[in-house]
Amino acid sequence: MILDFSQRNIKILFEVCEDGSVILKHFSLRDEDKDRIKAPEKRKIVNIQVLGENKMDNHIFKNTGCSGDYTLKYDSHEYYENELGDKLEIVQKDSRMRVVSHYQFYRDASAVRAWTSVTNIADEPLGLQYVSSFTYTGFDDGKLPIEENIRYHICHNTWNKEFNWRSFTPAELGHENVVVATSKRILVSNCGTWSTKEYIPMGAIENTELNQVYLWQIENNGSWEWEISGISNMLYLNLSGPTDNEHGWYKELEKGEDFESVKVCIALGESFDGALAEMTAYRRHIYKMNSANANIPVIFNDYMNCLGANPTEENEIPIIDLAAEAGAQYYCMDAGWHEEKTWGWMDNIGEWIECEKRFPHGLKAVFDHVRERGMIPGIWVEIEVMGINCPLAKAWPDECFFMRHGKRVKTRGRYQLDFRSKIVRDHATAVVDRLIRDYGIGYFKFDYNQDSGVGTEYNADSVGDGLLEHSRALYGWLCEISRKYPDLIIENCASGGMRIDYKQLSILSIQSTSDQTNYIWNANIASKSATAVLPEQSAVWAYPRGEADENTVVMNMVNALLQRIHLSGKIFDWNDDQMAIVKEGIDCYKTYRHEIPLSVPFYPLGIAKQTDPFFCSAFKTPTCVRMAVWRMDSEDDTVFIPVDTEYKNVRVIFPKKNKATVTRVCGGVNVTLKDKRSAIILEIL
Repeated sequence: MILDFSQRNIKILFEVCEDGSVILKHFSLRDEDKDRIKAPEKRKIVNIQVLGENKMDNHIFKNTGCSGDYTLKYDSHEYYENELGDKLEIVQKDSRMRVVSHYQFYRDASAVRAWTSVTNIADEPLGLQYVSSFTYTGFDDGKLPIEENIRYHICHNTWNKEFNWRSFTPAELGHENVVVATSKRILVSNCGTWSTKEYIPMGAIENTELNQVYLWQIENNGSWEWEISGISNMLYLNLSGPTDNEHGWYKELEKGEDFESVKVCIALGESFDGALAEMTAYRRHIYKMNSANANIPVIFNDYMNCLGANPTEENEIPIIDLAAEAGAQYYCMDAGWHEEKTWGWMDNIGEWIECEKRFPHGLKAVFDHVRERGMIPGIWVEIEVMGINCPLAKAWPDECFFMRHGKRVKTRGRYQLDFRSKIVRDHATAVVDRLIRDYGIGYFKFDYNQDSGVGTEYNADSVGDGLLEHSRALYGWLCEISRKYPDLIIENCASGGMRIDYKQLSILSIQSTSDQTNYIWNANIASKSATAVLPEQSAVWAYPRGEADENTVVMNMVNALLQRIHLSGKIFDWNDDQMAIVKEGIDCYKTYRHEIPLSVPFYPLGIAKQTDPFFCSAFKTPTCVRMAVWRMDSEDDTVFIPVDTEYKNVRVIFPKKNKATVTRVCGGVNVTLKDKRSAIILEIL
């Protein structure tokens, strides 16, 4: 029986085979080519490994040949329309479990959100070791060998050098003759509470023969993995949350209990930019801006290249005045307000009470001044941790903290709080309530400066289970706060970009993209951030120092002007000319920022590496294309940027005073920047 659920641009076919198993026969932008389809029986729609049951493939850690692959049989399916588009649920059963594969389609995006739910229908406990959220075998369908037509795209990530996309042939990653027989996986994985400390939970497979890109994201704020390898002369992809092999995850279900895997999304396009456009449309379905954030306000934060976690009443008042003069609308006080010492507070935090010595007239007086200057006050809190010397840490029971081998987990002089605990959640809510009530806070920067490892054993089937349940409880608490304060803007930060995932970003307003202090490196990060974060959520630092020359100030502003401005820097050292450039950039930004939530990113020069001579990030809006162009250390001063021929006119909109020459030519624009390390914003109509 063939089940055809093709829609929009996606051709998607399932088949119920004669033995009752269900396969994903075809998943593509192209119509099915029966001559190309190989080994259909291996295209199972889910991989589930149950403890104590046979694993049929002798392929080491590869998640193929799992026990559920051979026992699950078709039971039913339901296909119905909902508020998002169409929803498909395929039900399979065996003697022990009922499994539902969920596929959510969207009316305006060539993307599928997928996840798996498992219910124990037996009298005995069911132990889960692996549950895929999505699996598809046959990405390499085509006439050419994979070395000639397949490319893998991986998004490396690290502190201060985020969004580091790299592309590989299969052989470059050890996948030679992979479709014949191999134990080698291309495995990209995260284990711990920093979900993006080594990789962004994304990836792509490009089939150059078919002009087709599959781009995916995994939506979990903890452990996750994706893997590509070969089976029966085909490539397969598995997307999942935590696993037994990689993350110490094991979940035991009693009779009637169920487990839901993490959600993932797969977007399809004829190019990387095309797939990214579909992913961008999808992200706007799962993230809804509140009314305050929808105005795209300009935010000033006093940390980066500014006070650096040393706020005092004396320091803050003049900076507040200057931030208002520059055009900021929110003013966020960063770390240090709660302790006497600048960096001596790491092992004391947890009560979140202001330091009287720093604020002799009270912190409220400072935030009152923020409001008097027409801005909304914001504050930094690291709500998920508690210093080992905090009085509450001595009073609270172990159930409030991550535990391993009977001991509390310590990192950087702090304990990891476990948000499954009502004590923890009630305390966190009380902190937020008090800061809003006492100081009129309208913006929170929720930072998180540690990774607390594989998880917690307390009240869990495994440490990985404890981490997943904590992460879901944290998300649930964030949802509660957002519902309680619907106009509150919350920034998601983890030492900059160490937790960039769409579990967090489906509910939080803004994403800190980096802690990078060098504006040159930050330009490269900013140029790529829209691959992983919606432009209306992507907070980019603009932080000129007092010694900055004109080009440096301009580039600082260009870095942020097409996404979200996080203004900072040594504003108290700026001269009149520097302030004028910053104000010009913000004034320009305010003329078009309403289009940022409608903009679609693309990369006419490709996704930039730090060593590239020019960077370019572009955003198509309902009225035009806006484009940031950076010249780095290139010896050539001119670059050709391909742009659709439908656009006829081009102009520089920032800065007004510039040395750039921009001309419309056949197939694009020529941009000449006379100075090295300079940048501009173009508008193409």
